[in-house]
Amino acid sequence: MKVFRGLVLKECLHVVRDVRTMLVLFGMPVVLMLLFGFALTNDVRNVRVVLVSCHADDGWRYAVDRLANSQYFDVMANVSTPSEAERMIRDQKADMAMVWASDHVPGYQRLQLIVDGSDPNMARQWVAYAQQTMANAQSTPVITNMLYNPQMKSAYNFVPAIMGMLLMLMCAMMTSVSIVREKERGTMEVLLVSPVRPLMVMAAKCVPYMVMAFAVLACMLLMARLVLGVPLSGSVVWIIVVSAIYILLALSLGLLISNIAASQLMALLLSAMVLLMPIVMLSGMIFPIESMPEVLQWVSAAVPPRYYIETMRKLMVMGVGIGEVAREVAILSGMTLLVLTVALGSFKNRLE
Repeated sequence: MKVFRGLVLKECLHVVRDVRTMLVLFGMPVVLMLLFGFALTNDVRNVRVVLVSCHADDGWRYAVDRLANSQYFDVMANVSTPSEAERMIRDQKADMAMVWASDHVPGYQRLQLIVDGSDPNMARQWVAYAQQTMANAQSTPVITNMLYNPQMKSAYNFVPAIMGMLLMLMCAMMTSVSIVREKERGTMEVLLVSPVRPLMVMAAKCVPYMVMAFAVLACMLLMARLVLGVPLSGSVVWIIVVSAIYILLALSLGLLISNIAASQLMALLLSAMVLLMPIVMLSGMIFPIESMPEVLQWVSAAVPPRYYIETMRKLMVMGVGIGEVAREVAILSGMTLLVLTVALGSFKNRLE
């Protein structure tokens, strides 16, 4: 055990002395959390609306007042015909037009929305927000209660996803690159011929990154709560336990990549191809898994961050107990055992 502690201390000193590694480990989470928390958002804000009215009445004025007083829409202008409103949308001077035209039936008005559909996702959100804002404009307004995220903040969705992406990339990429670096420099041969068992050497090289992963996790949780306003509704203990399983899985993937890669460049390329693209595209980080084709939904079932992100969203935002995420935790645990077994089994005690 004394030898193992000595190896761990040596690796910790080696990592701490590498300024670039420290900047990546602690700088990247802060930048990405702020970026996804504030800059990259799909919240509906400041939608430019042009009004078209030929027959203004009390219902129309009530609808316009609700729209103007909303935090989502900005009334830009009033025009007399729908063609003028369409021209403003084509000229990028407005995002949506609201037309209030009288029908032939007495006492009945028809409300029409003309929307810039060049971005279908945003267009659907604008229509949904407009309909909700002006719901029953001529009678009693509809009261809508948004569970778990009443202010509809994108950070509630992005923060757990960023946590899953950063922990996976940081642990896997840094571990694989550090081991391959030893191979390139020839120092791995010295470690393998030493009296210390090779698996103990590998474990000692992974411990510093596990400690740093927990430090980064604590930093992200503090930023999520204090800076971005994302709640920690669930048990912090279970959040840490599930994160520990996920970190061990990421370290196992890094060890597996290090067994395959012959150089640091190859390790980075393998990490990018095997980890980065699936995390971004297939984990539900940005695109809902339910909206994907069925084939890609089956492929996403093999992406570990998918289950970690789902678990963190439920624990942090919804505040559920561990029983409600038992399925995701069981899958992550099974993946960890499988990848760790394969990584240790493929480890070569002798270098070629």
